[in-house]
Amino acid sequence: MEKLPQLFYIDEPELSFGFNQKTADPRDGLMLFGPHDNTKTKGPINIGVIGCKKQREYFKTYLQRIHQPVQSLDNDVARPFFPGMEAAFGIHINFDNIVEIEISESEINKYLSYSDGNLRVHNLSNLFTQKLIKYQKEEERPVTVWFVIIQDAIYKFGKPKSKIPKADTNVRARLKKSERDSTAPFLFDNLNVMQEAYAFEINFHNQIKAKLLEDKVVTQILKESTIAYEQLWTDEKLIESQRLFDSAKAWNISTTLYYKAGGLPWRLGDIREDVCYLGLVYKKLNDDPNNRSACCAAQMFIDSGDGMVFRGNIGEWYNPTTKEFHIGKKEAADMIRQSLESFKDKLGKGNYPKEVFIHAKTLFSDEEWEGFTEEAQGKSKIIGVRIQTTSQFKLYRGFAFCVPRGMTMKVSIEKAFLWTKGFIPRLQTQVGLETPNCLSVEITRGNADIKQVCKDVLALTKLNYNACIFADGEPVTLRFADSIGEVLTAGKNIKTYLLPFKHYV
Repeated sequence: MEKLPQLFYIDEPELSFGFNQKTADPRDGLMLFGPHDNTKTKGPINIGVIGCKKQREYFKTYLQRIHQPVQSLDNDVARPFFPGMEAAFGIHINFDNIVEIEISESEINKYLSYSDGNLRVHNLSNLFTQKLIKYQKEEERPVTVWFVIIQDAIYKFGKPKSKIPKADTNVRARLKKSERDSTAPFLFDNLNVMQEAYAFEINFHNQIKAKLLEDKVVTQILKESTIAYEQLWTDEKLIESQRLFDSAKAWNISTTLYYKAGGLPWRLGDIREDVCYLGLVYKKLNDDPNNRSACCAAQMFIDSGDGMVFRGNIGEWYNPTTKEFHIGKKEAADMIRQSLESFKDKLGKGNYPKEVFIHAKTLFSDEEWEGFTEEAQGKSKIIGVRIQTTSQFKLYRGFAFCVPRGMTMKVSIEKAFLWTKGFIPRLQTQVGLETPNCLSVEITRGNADIKQVCKDVLALTKLNYNACIFADGEPVTLRFADSIGEVLTAGKNIKTYLLPFKHYV
């Protein structure tokens, strides 16, 4: 009988790159071996850029820059130099075929003066989305990825609870609460148009993503100071400190472009074949007066590392007794059915996964679990895992750095504490300045080896293709849980399909 608690270390998971070569750091793998899909996604990439003329020029200049090496000024191991887009990924921008869409600066300034946040953000996002949708439907020149370049003011005043400075020139148009909720059409069309704004949450990023889901337009949103801070800022100390991140930004933007263009930058090195991971997401609906309705969505990752997002039903899933959200048996069965069939189709082998690990931040209800297991009976083994960040206790050691990433404390046959942040030998430093919190990883339904579950969770922290970093603190199944849920609930009656998660980030 093993003694508990038991402290052990999980080796850093490796990733697979070009020519099936493996290493732990994505930057190392891309520089040495190229991306995993180096024979499938390569050569010229056709992109589009939408924004005001000045912002588009900033971006095109920046694109030219990251086709060349970008040096890390402080020679920091944690922020290695960028060798250039073509050297790292085998792709390059087709500069002769960049599609540009003009956004009027005067129109942006007009809507930035709206005091009402709903009207401000709805109108600003429509300036971009309506032109992107029009291009998608009417033009023939293909665009793989659209870069949406925005002024810092849009970023600043396009967030929830953001308020513009008081000024006499501010536009104070707004609808009363009773007018926003009215189901009867207004006599004047402009009031009907205004009413639409209140069907969306005040979040520029989420509105852009939500409004483009139906037309499957892939975008990457960048604020101007990310790519042109030297032209925009005057504080030399601030500029100098920002230069330290030049190589990191080049890695991130290039990785995102490669992934959203259809390539897989890397995949898990130690592949457990015929296994898939499902992250269960709940997001409250902002317009529910009883605060009980929510949208349920699931994010599936197959053994290649690619992901699909499934939207479940909207309903009153909140349980006031447990203070948790749980879907019904039918909805759970529908969700697992979609996941299993998508896995079967995605791999092209005609097989269901042997095991499906469902990650959630809450416990599973009996009704939920019956829906999952009955639908999967005879097809796949289902295991439910609850993953939560906890600060119940800290682990210290008598060295300059904290405990290493991968440290694990097994406290029972079903539960362990896993440190996904901490000292990283490859970087010779720890991520963050504070003593890191750990993840509580608990098998709450089904049977599995808790050590293997922790290994999987640690590996899944390395599949964030929206950035090029050593690892995240959360597995990718839950990493984008909040952001995907926010996009799906950013407005009423958002139309979507079975889409890769590149459409949501």
